[in-house]
Amino acid sequence: MAKAAKTAIKTKDQKAAAEAKNWSKVIKTVRSPKTGAYTFKEAIVHKDKIKEFLGN
Repeated sequence: MAKAAKTAIKTKDQKAAAEAKNWSKVIKTVRSPKTGAYTFKEAIVHKDKIKEFLGN
């Protein structure tokens, strides 16, 4: 089933598929100042803004 989905993306809208490759899901660990426990922040970020997201 996954192979059919990949084929559909390539044949239907190649421009949208090419643009989608410029985005990444980024997961950042953040430590809570109150408890010291770690939480995770997830975001879908353009590839040019990844370092900026991780730096904040």
